[in-house]
Amino acid sequence: MPRVLTALCLLSPGLAFAQAPAKPPAPRALGAIEAKSAELLGAVSTARALSDGRVLINDAIGRRVLLFDKTLATYTVVADTTAATGNAYSGRFGGLLTYKGDTSLFVDPQAMSMLVIDPSGKIGRVMSVPRPNDAQALVAGQNGIPGFDAQGRLVYRAPFQLRFGPGGPGGPGAAAGRGGQGGQGGTPGQGAPAFRMPDIPDSAAIVRVELATRKLDTVAFIKTQKIRMKQGTDTSGRMMMTPIIDPLPKVDDWAVLSNGAVAIVRGMDYHVDWIKGDDARASSERLPFDWRHLNDSAKAAFLDSTRVAMEKVRANFMAQMKENPGRMPQIPGMDGAMGGGAPVMVMRFEGGPPGGPPRQSDNARARDETGGPPRNFTLPPLTFVEPNELPDYAPPFTTGAARADQDGNLWVRTSIVVNGGPIYDVIDANGTLVERVAVPAGRVIAGFGKGGVVYMGVRDGAGVRLEQARRTIATP
Repeated sequence: MPRVLTALCLLSPGLAFAQAPAKPPAPRALGAIEAKSAELLGAVSTARALSDGRVLINDAIGRRVLLFDKTLATYTVVADTTAATGNAYSGRFGGLLTYKGDTSLFVDPQAMSMLVIDPSGKIGRVMSVPRPNDAQALVAGQNGIPGFDAQGRLVYRAPFQLRFGPGGPGGPGAAAGRGGQGGQGGTPGQGAPAFRMPDIPDSAAIVRVELATRKLDTVAFIKTQKIRMKQGTDTSGRMMMTPIIDPLPKVDDWAVLSNGAVAIVRGMDYHVDWIKGDDARASSERLPFDWRHLNDSAKAAFLDSTRVAMEKVRANFMAQMKENPGRMPQIPGMDGAMGGGAPVMVMRFEGGPPGGPPRQSDNARARDETGGPPRNFTLPPLTFVEPNELPDYAPPFTTGAARADQDGNLWVRTSIVVNGGPIYDVIDANGTLVERVAVPAGRVIAGFGKGGVVYMGVRDGAGVRLEQARRTIATP
């Protein structure tokens, strides 16, 4: 949902600005569209440009990996669900990662494997994922894009684990971090302690692992959105947990630069912490940003407009689910060009004996073989935080905002929108804001090529089209 909410961050023009280190440069428009694909895709989840201008595309919705020529006019199929490729694309959404040179990795979280794609687009050998429990974390998405540092170690955001159990405040039903014990479950039955909602952590570890030895260590910790859950029951008496939506969370983000350095973007004061391959660490100065003050009326108005927009997305999602059961809907504005994205999910459970831990229901288990939502999936009514719980200043970015280009820069999708399109801050390896780029409305950046090339996905009728543009470099 954060990308939907970013697009709604058109705050009142009368809002005051907080003092910033310097005035940020005026946004510059992204260059004209240089090429676009004739082929419509389900999604442009990741674009991986090769040195000769060809580009690999992970179409997660269509469950295909395609290799386009440099004009985007023709393509070959690298992986899909047919016998022609050995059914290389699994039943879940896969991930496409940059590896050595023009070699790429396709992560199959279902098989817990990584397919090595050579520069010609052929699948060679297959490697197992370094840590099976982290397989899903290697699929690029809102939690960041995994990459390799200068020493060849795989860097990614580690997942947290939820364990449900009985207990009151401070009891054992909390969320477990990496290696934690979590809830114990208890013995269901009369007199057993009431089921306790898990506490979801508000931080995450960025880790790196050596593929050969499987040795893992922690690079840094980042602040993540604190997810609060509302517990209730549905009309069938089953337990239902619904997230309370905070559309303006203060979070950190991260990315692996093309030189292997890890950038941690801090949302509290908008600066970058750098971790280089030799573990040298540095922090840049605060970045200039137009901090926008939110008074009480602005907070209420923002929540109202967000609720209206998200209810439209919710209604569209459910309409498409009804029309095509088990298929992931394609909805503009929901996680950008991904189409389906991450809608507000309901966690529904069938109750066991009174007070005992619930059992996961068929609604949460019965996923279609295509990897889409369950066939009897439903979205609950949307629940938001109260206006006074929103921050006094709109945060500079939301989750999933940071990306690295192939020219050594860090791109951060800010919460500022101009003419319906997001504004990206381009930050060089020294932590200096060198440019602000205005991306056309309806586009989502999926990847980069050398020389300022930008690949985007844009909704076009029933599918998504791949587009190529170029960042125009300002001359002195």
